[in-house]
Amino acid sequence: MLHVVTDSSCDLPPKLLEAHGITVVPLEVDVDGQIFREGVDLTPQVYWAKLAQAAELPKTSQPSPAAWADTFDALTVTGPVLCITVSSKLSGTYQSACLARDLTHADVTLFDSLNASLGLGLQVLRACELAEAGRTAAEVVAELTPYRDEMLTLVLLNTLENIVRGGRLNSFTGSLSKILDIRALLSNKDGEVVLLERVHGHRRLLERAVERACDRWPDMSGRDVGITHFDNLADAEALKKALTERCHPRDFIINPMGSSMATYAGAGGMIVSF
Repeated sequence: MLHVVTDSSCDLPPKLLEAHGITVVPLEVDVDGQIFREGVDLTPQVYWAKLAQAAELPKTSQPSPAAWADTFDALTVTGPVLCITVSSKLSGTYQSACLARDLTHADVTLFDSLNASLGLGLQVLRACELAEAGRTAAEVVAELTPYRDEMLTLVLLNTLENIVRGGRLNSFTGSLSKILDIRALLSNKDGEVVLLERVHGHRRLLERAVERACDRWPDMSGRDVGITHFDNLADAEALKKALTERCHPRDFIINPMGSSMATYAGAGGMIVSF
């Protein structure tokens, strides 16, 4: 049987990981000199609290080639492996997995999701459905590629604080945005995250996300939606309600945002993929 492997930035709920037998290799996060493995040493809720108290913005790092190699070696004893990772444009995780495959000579097929959070997670679930139906790794990749390429991910930032702390925005602009109550809506493009628009106020941010989503897919009856949030379940549920009323998705996954994504999304941030 084909084993599906991914990294911890997929943000999939534990019950789904267990139900499909998905193996997860954790990314690491450095919080003021302390190293934690995402999803192993700390929960999203514990990380959120640590992030709020951190002297500096934590640094995330990809799994080492050795960590990938150990996983591949253990799994390929009983079958081939399909490894699906966070976008190679956002992390060195894909490259690290490639090194491990070449070092171990295990039967491993690698797939770059060109996405993150549940944008990655939804692709992993689709791969599992195909693998469980008896498809080979090559067949799964062939079907997964167009699914990946047509996927839209929206990132809703309620604060620009972490972008400023990470050096991606100057502090004056960040302070001005806070005063003017400016929020940011971003999206995926060729594996990278790009700014779509700046909006005034929390309510307008949600409205524009729904409008963008339903303009892209007016009828989502055949699509699932994944929403992750940084301590913001209320807005995640509001987004679910609005999308249900306007474009009728087939199903939803709502889950807390793990440390890899939360570090940059900031408090109240959300990521929605479909």
